[in-house]
Amino acid sequence: MEKIKIGIIGVGDCASALLQGIEYYKNKGGKDAIGLMHWDIGGYKPYDIEVVSAFDIDKRKVGKDVSEAIFELPNCTKVFCKDVSKKGVKVKMGRILDGFSEHMKNYDSKYTFVPGEEKESSKEGVIKVLNDSGTEILLNYLPVGSEQAARFYAECALDTGTAFINNIPVFIASNPEWSKRFKERNTPIIGDDIKSQLGATIIHRILADLFRKRGVKLERTYQLNTGGNTDFLNMLNRSRLMSKKTSKTEAVQSVLGSRLDDENIHIGPSDWVAWQKDNKICFLRMEGKIFGNIPMNLELRLSVEDSPNSAGVVIDAIRCCKLALNRGVGGVLYSPSAYFMKHPPKQYTDDEAYRITEEFIAGKRED
Repeated sequence: MEKIKIGIIGVGDCASALLQGIEYYKNKGGKDAIGLMHWDIGGYKPYDIEVVSAFDIDKRKVGKDVSEAIFELPNCTKVFCKDVSKKGVKVKMGRILDGFSEHMKNYDSKYTFVPGEEKESSKEGVIKVLNDSGTEILLNYLPVGSEQAARFYAECALDTGTAFINNIPVFIASNPEWSKRFKERNTPIIGDDIKSQLGATIIHRILADLFRKRGVKLERTYQLNTGGNTDFLNMLNRSRLMSKKTSKTEAVQSVLGSRLDDENIHIGPSDWVAWQKDNKICFLRMEGKIFGNIPMNLELRLSVEDSPNSAGVVIDAIRCCKLALNRGVGGVLYSPSAYFMKHPPKQYTDDEAYRITEEFIAGKRED
């Protein structure tokens, strides 16, 4: 198969897990391909993905081959494939805008970025890199709250006809104006806010759906999350959290029979614990009533490496995006967005989202 040429915005832990995974699965197959939702999507295997462009703002990463940059501080995800082959792709200085929260300047550089003196990329500069490298699909891995920066790169994708996968909770695919623009350019987009392979949100949704199907009245619920990577440190700035909380809350509310009042549902990042590094811990509680109006409650604790949990889904989103490019399908890819993202333009139950995504992969629906 031809390679799927991707570009990466933000060479952080999520990018590190993705690139490690692409390398890791080169020598796997069949029963050895543990941890993938799909080994083959339209003939494309995980190792058919190739990074051809990358942008970051940390001087420890800018100018280095992307295969080396993924292991630089402040990245802290588990190294499960240390021998990532050189890509011949140097990380370019990106555009900062609101892609960095000011409060992070108060922390040790091993936890946050080190600003360089290199000039930021202009829009024309980013467009030139995308065109010259032949980037087909651009992945947005900016920090939560990077509203201006996310839109800047989405504009670059539109101007170059580059497909866009929006992994963060800035609403682009789910914004009617943006989705219309991608449709008019016949450019595929999947978004918004990646739903981890087996993370807090997908488990919360499944349990909420189970309550509904089994006749249990859900009355109150919370989901509290802690982690030690730069994403959690970034989210200590509560002003950057509005879209994240909306995304995660709506993901759960959308599968309830009756929406909970705001005071009875709390979902969102809670704190940064440095020594957790890329390990994310979720504390989930659900309270309700069963037969005879008898009270019950459920408590769950989930511990999972955050970035590989994301990469397990992105690796499928990339291949679905490539199928759309091959088929000449542009605009929002509603089926993959519903299955892979927390805040898609159209919410479905996870069973339904899975079914229509399989239909999309098989070519039975164009979206």
